[in-house]
Amino acid sequence: MIKNICTTYLLLFSAIAFAQNPAPADTATKRILLLGGIAHVGNGTVIEQSAIGIAQGKITFIMDGKGFKPARNAFDTIIDIYGKHVYPGLILPTSDLGLKEISAGVRGSNDHTEIGENNANIRSIVAYNTDSKIIGVLRENGILLAGVAPEGELIEGQASVVQLDAWNYEDAAYKMDNGLYINMPSFMVRRGGRAAFMRPGPGNDPVKAAMEKIETIKTFFTDAKAYYQEKTHATNNLKLEAVRGLFDGKQKLFVRANEVKQILMAMDLAKTFGFKLVIVGGTEAYQIADLLAENNVPIILDRQHSLPTMEDDDVDQPYKTPAVLQKAGVLFCLNDTHDQSRFRNLAFNAGTAATYGLTKEQALSAVTLNAAKILGIEDKTGTIEIGKDANLLIVNGDLLDMKSSVIAQAFIQGRNVSLDNKGKQLYERYKHKYQLK
Repeated sequence: MIKNICTTYLLLFSAIAFAQNPAPADTATKRILLLGGIAHVGNGTVIEQSAIGIAQGKITFIMDGKGFKPARNAFDTIIDIYGKHVYPGLILPTSDLGLKEISAGVRGSNDHTEIGENNANIRSIVAYNTDSKIIGVLRENGILLAGVAPEGELIEGQASVVQLDAWNYEDAAYKMDNGLYINMPSFMVRRGGRAAFMRPGPGNDPVKAAMEKIETIKTFFTDAKAYYQEKTHATNNLKLEAVRGLFDGKQKLFVRANEVKQILMAMDLAKTFGFKLVIVGGTEAYQIADLLAENNVPIILDRQHSLPTMEDDDVDQPYKTPAVLQKAGVLFCLNDTHDQSRFRNLAFNAGTAATYGLTKEQALSAVTLNAAKILGIEDKTGTIEIGKDANLLIVNGDLLDMKSSVIAQAFIQGRNVSLDNKGKQLYERYKHKYQLK
């Protein structure tokens, strides 16, 4: 009996252990030298044979490594990466990562949206689940940092940036509450296509419905401005307090907008209140690229691997849009929220952009440095430069090429993080079961 109980316990324990993510790596204390790799700095610079120093989680130097001979005892670990490529860690600029695990039918695993039009005080970071099984998959695909944003009907709430190797959300937080997300209502009713816009009900005037919602947003910000001008308050208004950072420039306004009219309305809104604006989605941004560049409006370009929005668009327009924005001088980055890929194709979205008009290094910047600039973390990450966090990838092959890319190692803040994940575990499990070679 006791033997059976013990066996059952061990099996249960093994099942639980199998289901867990790998433990986060220990704090970086060792001095590390990466020697000989082809370094893609992230700002367009490529060093064919590099030497990269890491200490206390920071990059201490990056230089041409030809003939470099480290001094005795200068490093605790020297990693020979001749013939391999070194990249900055990829940044997923916006997602529901850690907020939604299984979208179809498992309500208890989803915490990405709230009921109601105005959820300005909702903070995505406090709901972020560091045990999400998706996180390990993203690390294996080169994504080391991610923006986590709530979803909602109109005023969605506060977004944060997280690093993907942490015990809890406090450990994960890379930049807390960096911006407020709002959902710009659609001015059109569209059937089919890829435009997942807010659609008014049958028989409603879409323009009228959209304008009413926009007035709701404007009224809220007008009230917030008046609230801040008061020296004292009888009671604190949590929703109004939550957007104070927009008015003092510490936060950005992230607006989900795809149609040209939506983007223009977002620009007008930001100009009215003096907010720093970021457009999220930007399907039709290519049509007004010069205007966006003139007004310094950055774009988080989403769902690149898609069909065009309109019937008369070029069939490959989503692939060409990054090059159009680059040529016009628009600051943009790429995203991947496709329901099927669940973020992991971010590097390959960049590879597609490189095929349709961008250079390889411009495409890399679109998923590293540009994303860091838009999220307000470019002082800490986005490139392989002295003083920045050592968020690095060591890759066999071309990171942006689906066929050749194999990530050998990943470092987050100088910590050599695990690339194990549930997909790998299941592969090994059934490989063993069916005795596959």
